[in-house]
This record gives sequence, C-alpha cells and structure tokens, in this order.
Amino acid sequence: MKIGVLTAPWSGEPLEKVLDYLAGVGLEAVELGTGNYPGDGHCKPAELNKSEAKRKALLKAVEDRGMIISALSCHGNPLHPKASIAKKHHEVWRETVQLAPKLGITRVINFSGLPAGSKGDKVPNWVVAPWPEDHLEALEYQWKEVAIPYWKRENKFADRHGVDICFEMHPNFLVYNPETLLKLRKACGDRICANFDPSHLFWQGIDNCAALRALGGDVVKHFHAKDSRVDPLNAQVNGVLDTKHYADEINRGWIFRTVGYGHDFAVWKDICSTLRLIGYDHVLSIEHEDSLMTPKEGFEKAVAFLKAAAIAAPAGPMTWA
Repeated sequence: MKIGVLTAPWSGEPLEKVLDYLAGVGLEAVELGTGNYPGDGHCKPAELNKSEAKRKALLKAVEDRGMIISALSCHGNPLHPKASIAKKHHEVWRETVQLAPKLGITRVINFSGLPAGSKGDKVPNWVVAPWPEDHLEALEYQWKEVAIPYWKRENKFADRHGVDICFEMHPNFLVYNPETLLKLRKACGDRICANFDPSHLFWQGIDNCAALRALGGDVVKHFHAKDSRVDPLNAQVNGVLDTKHYADEINRGWIFRTVGYGHDFAVWKDICSTLRLIGYDHVLSIEHEDSLMTPKEGFEKAVAFLKAAAIAAPAGPMTWA
C-alpha cells in the first residue's frame, strides 16, 4: 500500500510547490480534484483533454518526484433537481472520465448523487425512514426513475474508457453504505465501485472491517484515510443525525478527525489488515477535513500515523507453515 493525499486543501498554491512539499514528507501518491466539490485547482480536465503537452507536463511533475496519481476526483451531484447544477456536475464528470485514460488512470471518484423526492421538488431529498409512506414513494422515484437510468448510461460510458466509478459512500446521497452501493452496482453494472472512506461509516455505527469484507476487493478500488469521532456527551443526548455547522465542534454529535484522533492504532491496523485480506493494494489517500487542525498539521500527523499502520511490502511465503 502507498500513502497519498487529496491535494484540495492546497488548491490555492501551484501544483509543483505542493508536490515538492508532499514529496518532502515521503508521500507516494496524489489524488487530484477535477472540479465540482473538490475544485480543480491542480487539474482542469477541459484544458488537459485538449492538450497533450499539458498532460505530459502534469505527469512529469508527479513522476519526477517519485509519485503516482491514485485517482481523479470530481465529487458532485449529477442527479440534482436544479438543472444547472446537474448539468455542470455531469459535464465535469464526463470530462474527468475522458481524461483519466489519457493519464493512465483507471479510477474516478464521485458521489452517487441525490435527486428530489418527486418531479416537482426543487431540492434533493435524503430518505432515511420508511414511514410515513410518502418517503418510500420518494425513494422509489429516486432509484427507478432517476438514479438507475442515469448510472446505467454512465456505467457504459465509464466502461468504454476503462474507468471504475469509485463512489464515496456518503450520507445525504443515495449511496451511503455498502447495501446501497451494492444495490446500485447490481442495477447498473460492475464499473460501480467504492472509494472507501471510513469517516462517514464510523459515525453511522458501521464496523469498517465488516463493511470492507461485505464489499470485497472487486468493489473497493480506492481508499480515503479519514477519521471521525462521535462525541460521547452530545450523541448520548441527541444522537448523531446533526445539522449543526461543522465549525460548532463542541456541540455536535460527531466531527471529522485526522486519522488516529477518532479511533486508535488498533482500529486502523485492523482496517489496513482487512484491506490486505480483501486484496486491496493501492493507495491510502489522506483527506484532511479536521477542523481542529490546520491542513499541514493534520496531514503530517496522518502521514506519521499511517506509516506505522499501513502494510507496505508483499506478505511473501509462509516459511513457518
């Protein structure tokens, strides 16, 4: 396994400067945002698709520092009921898929998206309970009339470009746990895969090792190294469904943390071992969203933590058995 990072926190700085810093702390991979929610500060697919020279320059900048590009990330909501948002996020997604093979990349990260609850709604609607019955009607509309037709087409598009669609299982989108990911994959095709991010599963009460085993190596194609912590005082009173701003850390039921600050070495060593068990041997890509630390401090603490927890070398022969 290699240790990498999503470069979005440093998107305001020139890529080569960022790469020098990352290489200096011993990083082996970068994940580049191509627009939508992560922004495109370091990788603009519309420009790169038109210019072989720019693509070569990007690859040279990364490779000269001994790194690889683990994935391209265009997290968005192409199913948004507002047509202008859906169109923009769809276009960025398609441009990113077209760019990936030109850079030798097979993984594009996205969200599944979230439609409205009916054709007349104007905002996305995340359904999390079966009653009253209106909610199940909304859920059926979202899956059958919007998500499945769209992702069936996009599964074919991704397949033509040799790209795996790595969905991040994220609350407030249709795919938020292994069950919903596998449901969409079964309905749409085997290019539907996972960008496995433990942080979103921890606070839902999901055991990440059990989830990894349920998905398996054929589905888990990319991994975000990010943690979260459920506040034992706030969550006992109000639970974990929390709409307070992420900056209101002291009052929230849970917050995102740098790896090791939500769960200890034993948990993360089990996760890394389970990744090995299911055959995942790609990149642990750090995603910094810890509001209690600067990107620099949070990232560098994560690198040190993961260097101790990750399994780098092949297992080799069992000389004792």
